[in-house]
Amino acid sequence: MDVRYFAAARAAAGLDEESFHLAEGATVADLLEAVLAVERPEPPAGTPPLPRILSRSSFLLNEVAVRDHSVVLKAGDAVDVLPPFAGG
Repeated sequence: MDVRYFAAARAAAGLDEESFHLAEGATVADLLEAVLAVERPEPPAGTPPLPRILSRSSFLLNEVAVRDHSVVLKAGDAVDVLPPFAGG
């Protein structure tokens, strides 16, 4: 499964995208736990830490909004992390 980070999530994660190999039946929640288990460098000054960003973010699963973190993922799925954006 691929995780793609946008805006502040990208800054906090330190990269645009990363891949995870989880067991069959893994959920969005399992994937987020795997994301948080990765040791990362300190984010740039003024950027909140990734756990705080994830707690406030919206997620897209294969470009469709997903709010239920118990949704089961399949190999090849992509999850986009969209932190709150200012402006409009």
